Amino acid sequence: MHIYEERLSVPRSWWALVALGGAGLALAGIPFGAIAAVTSAAVGMAVSAGIVYAHGRVRILVTPGSLVVGGRKIPIEALGTTEILDEREAFEWRTVRANPYAMLLLRSYIPTALRIELRNSYGGAPYIYVSTRQPMNLAAVLAFSRS
Repeated sequence: MHIYEERLSVPRSWWALVALGGAGLALAGIPFGAIAAVTSAAVGMAVSAGIVYAHGRVRILVTPGSLVVGGRKIPIEALGTTEILDEREAFEWRTVRANPYAMLLLRSYIPTALRIELRNSYGGAPYIYVSTRQPMNLAAVLAFSRS
């Protein structure tokens, strides 16, 4: 059972870039013949579409007793205070204020985030930074699941 679920899918414009990249590869393959142009476009689009799909497949889940971020499962008991980050604060925590030991789920196309302190440096990390489109909802769900 999931209390909260969010998929960090990529913007639609990224799929347009996949198509434009395929068209560019087709143009580059034209001097070698029509078959080479179509083949290079198809292979290039398939590879880039797979990369874009995998990048946007990451999910954030809150289940009873745990927070699942990407592939990491963190017990609710290990979570400390949460801080909702607006665009400016999220940028600072991604760059100049970032701790090299922190757990990060970064998505550049999502401007807001949630920073969650980890008790007893769970897994050696002082906090977890989670890019999310709904930081207020995620913080509320985590507060609810702690109680």
